[in-house]
Amino acid sequence: MRVLHLGLETTTERVGGLNRYLEDLVAAQRELGLEASALVLGQRGHPTPPGVVAVAPPGSLARGAVAIALAARRAPRPDVVDLHFAGTSVLARSLGGLRAVPTVVHFQGPWADESALTGSGRANVAVKRRVERTVYRRADRVVCLSSAFRDVVVARYGVAPWDVDVLAPGVDLDAFSPGDAAAARAAVDAPRGRLALAVRRLVPRMGLEVLLESWLACDPTDADLLAVIGDGPEAGRLRALAASLGIEGTVRFCGRVDDDVLRQWYVAADVTVVPTVALEGFGLVVLESLACGTPVVGTDAGGLGEALVTLGQAAPVAIGDPASLAIALKGALSTPKDAATSARARAAAEAHSWRAVAERHRTLYEHLGDAGVVRVVVLDHTAVLSGGELAIARAVGGLGGAARVHAILGADGPLVGRLLAAGTTTEVLELDPATQSLPRSRVHGGGVSPRTVVHTARYVVRLARRLRRLRPDVVHTNSLKAALYGGAAARLAGVPCVWHVRDRLEPPSLPRGAARLVHVAARVLPTAVVANSASTLATVGVRGGAVVPSPLDPSIAPPARRTSSGPTRFTVVGRLAPWKGQRLAVEAFARAFGDSDETLRLVGAAMFGEDAYATSLAALVDAHGLGGRVELAGFVEDVASVLADTDVLVHSSVEPEPFGQVVIEAMGAGCAVLVADAGGPAEVVTAGVDGLRYPMGDVDALADGMRRLAGDPALRARLGEAGVATASAYTPAALAPRLLAVWTTAAATRARRARRRRGG
Repeated sequence: MRVLHLGLETTTERVGGLNRYLEDLVAAQRELGLEASALVLGQRGHPTPPGVVAVAPPGSLARGAVAIALAARRAPRPDVVDLHFAGTSVLARSLGGLRAVPTVVHFQGPWADESALTGSGRANVAVKRRVERTVYRRADRVVCLSSAFRDVVVARYGVAPWDVDVLAPGVDLDAFSPGDAAAARAAVDAPRGRLALAVRRLVPRMGLEVLLESWLACDPTDADLLAVIGDGPEAGRLRALAASLGIEGTVRFCGRVDDDVLRQWYVAADVTVVPTVALEGFGLVVLESLACGTPVVGTDAGGLGEALVTLGQAAPVAIGDPASLAIALKGALSTPKDAATSARARAAAEAHSWRAVAERHRTLYEHLGDAGVVRVVVLDHTAVLSGGELAIARAVGGLGGAARVHAILGADGPLVGRLLAAGTTTEVLELDPATQSLPRSRVHGGGVSPRTVVHTARYVVRLARRLRRLRPDVVHTNSLKAALYGGAAARLAGVPCVWHVRDRLEPPSLPRGAARLVHVAARVLPTAVVANSASTLATVGVRGGAVVPSPLDPSIAPPARRTSSGPTRFTVVGRLAPWKGQRLAVEAFARAFGDSDETLRLVGAAMFGEDAYATSLAALVDAHGLGGRVELAGFVEDVASVLADTDVLVHSSVEPEPFGQVVIEAMGAGCAVLVADAGGPAEVVTAGVDGLRYPMGDVDALADGMRRLAGDPALRARLGEAGVATASAYTPAALAPRLLAVWTTAAATRARRARRRRGG
């Protein structure tokens, strides 16, 4: 593969993160066997690394952009062109003859914003932003060093989120390696006391004035030293500030140094400090320092905080806060750097070798032309971690890159973090709170206020406009409200829409008027419908459709089960609501075990104004004299720990359950399950094979099932073992192909419609 990189300058001209990154990436790709080369600005005749060619001396950026573009035209035609700086590569497509070549752009910071911070005029900043926007939007893929910069590219420059990849940078593990700290101190003539190191370009956004104030708060003595390596326009002002603070004797401005000397400083230092106040993409110095065995403290600027957390360093401190930085710095300096500390730092860096980074880039290049990766926008009106929200986060996490997914949520909340962890980009398009909280009982003619109608209509238009910008292949709605407003927006934007139905769309789950309205919408808005069970799908009122159940929580696994006899532990998990049937479970338990040692635990809390029901449950337990054996445990976040301490999971709903997520979770945890013979659980559990079933609402049958399981430990063990096997078909990885097939089929409808319009 022939890869042509277009950059800014050689590191001989200026040692900066962008220039160093480019040269190191080219070297790693050449070692990997790629035919990689780079065109940059630099003095001809000065030494450059293999593959890096200086085409013109630095000066006018416009002349430099022309020179690089013309040099690209003369170079052998590449398979991929990789752009590293918008200002020098903006003319590459037109003058460089690269219009048809697949293009990657590395975003290492907003050029226009950096210029604004250094005092550039408004017109200058506006031109640079226009150049950036042009380059980024024309690229096939944009590479960012951190998710923080990915968010900048998406929000500020309008790049579609599935066109952005986050690839952390690498470090030369040979050039930067641990060594003898005492010998290194002698080599750089450092004193014997505390030694802090800052490797930064001397410009305002690096926060070095904050660092100097923090160093003062560390009460440095003549035996201590803060070494600042780097050059830049702020050198004079920073020296003057150190003198005014009275710490000039403990601060050494070293200027530029070569890599061998830089390594000595890293090895000698107790800690490296990165005090950036703005626009940090990742912080290559973090990896360099760790590779040399020296820990790092820094701020939460841009991607720096993300890098520190990912690499196991101290929590990032507030941006521009000398007091917070001083506390972190004192803490790091008070703990001597020993062999164990250095080993942990080195291990963190070793996961970021340049070879690994080059391999990730090769994979990216190889898939630039892939047309089969479907692009999906997931819509949800909420970001609360309810069953459906957890299900979609698990589902997209199981796709393994087979689709590019972006979520648009109607509110901010914990779902954002879950989706990001699953590899999904997110944005919040705020939905009117009244619409978010609108109860299902009012979703019918005359039940919705004019204000809510107006706000929802406006939201549909805003969402449709956003979908046109994103150009997804499919819209996937994850809640009933999202199905209605998202289906309308998708229609306006001309994008196929998939409804994922997770609730039964019929009384009593949904009022009759609301059900009629939703049934009409289901025949008009979605391209395809999927449901979490065949039972749920039958209530949608449309022909066809697919069943894609909710995935099992990957953290749930069967624990070691006790084999000795003893009191059987029964558990009911679900919110405290009349239709969930906790009263039925208590009544059945009382009939089955009036005077035995068996226990029943009701896990869940009342929601949506159902506190009176919870109170009635407590009274029922007392009325049967079961206070010592029936526990109302309330809400428990860690369901896995509950199931690990359960012998039999009882599912006691008195109305058909749409799916019954907890049943699958209990089977995955190796519990025996006893479920109502209706709704989703009846589709999952094969009676007598991997669980027992009873007629829904039949208290005597439920009591009989409880007695049977309590009296037969071998049966419980057999059902639990079979349940684990059944649950394996419900993992995110197992269910992902079914969801992907629905998306792919729905996306194909757009292509068929386009062909029909063209008369093909």
